[in-house]
Amino acid sequence: MKIAIIGLGLMGGSLALSLKKQDYIKSIVGYDHNQDHTVQALKLGLVDEIVSFSQLKKCDVIFLAIPVDGLIATLATLTDVSKETTIIDLGSTKAKIVTSIPPVIRKNFVAAHPMTGTENFGPSAAVEGLYDDKVVVLCDLEDSGKLQSDTAKKIFTSINMRLTFMRANEHDRHAAFISHMPHAISYSIANAVMKQENKHNILALAAGGYRSMSRLAKSSPNMWEDIFRQNKDNILEAITHFEEELTQLKNAIATDDWEKVHQEMSDGNKLHDILD
Repeated sequence: MKIAIIGLGLMGGSLALSLKKQDYIKSIVGYDHNQDHTVQALKLGLVDEIVSFSQLKKCDVIFLAIPVDGLIATLATLTDVSKETTIIDLGSTKAKIVTSIPPVIRKNFVAAHPMTGTENFGPSAAVEGLYDDKVVVLCDLEDSGKLQSDTAKKIFTSINMRLTFMRANEHDRHAAFISHMPHAISYSIANAVMKQENKHNILALAAGGYRSMSRLAKSSPNMWEDIFRQNKDNILEAITHFEEELTQLKNAIATDDWEKVHQEMSDGNKLHDILD
């Protein structure tokens, strides 16, 4: 099986590292519009070679590991691939992507969202094991061809991912609460502190809690602008619910209702009964 990866940053590069360990993979080629990324990817050994866009169309599987808007534009240029080709996206939103697939390649396409990542980006951010034991959401799989569906399942299973299935619109609402809203909050936390505190105080006082909460603010603005745009309505709903919860806690503190404060925090503790 010959694999092409479009986008050689954190997700694409880490995927390449995982796939290199699979004996059914013949070769992995890459493509990236950023020439610095192609040079880095080759130097780091993420891919076997860099190919032209026309060459990558001949591969058995094409992964799209690029921001959502670029991903949708790229799909329109892949309408001439073989009927046996599998195209798999790794986008963080799904509904807009699914509705943008050219009908002629709908059977070729598998909508996937690996629930993994770090706050870093670019080829140098690629790490081995990024996908290991993580969930991958496969959306609207009944609309994909059997060959393509089976191929995607084989690949993700072989790199030790846990498969789950849902409709694209369901995925986007869930992702807004669990992934997208936390990124929005992290950016806001970083900006709130930067606008109130000088660099010396931040360096002196920022400990584990602040670093943990602001870590996501290191994430690529280009990628996350796309995600916020594509999943706007769901993200706004999630932020509204967060604002309601924060307002309840704020009001309890303002009115010295410490029993309510304690209860709010105790309720929050219950999340880790699920996660731990």
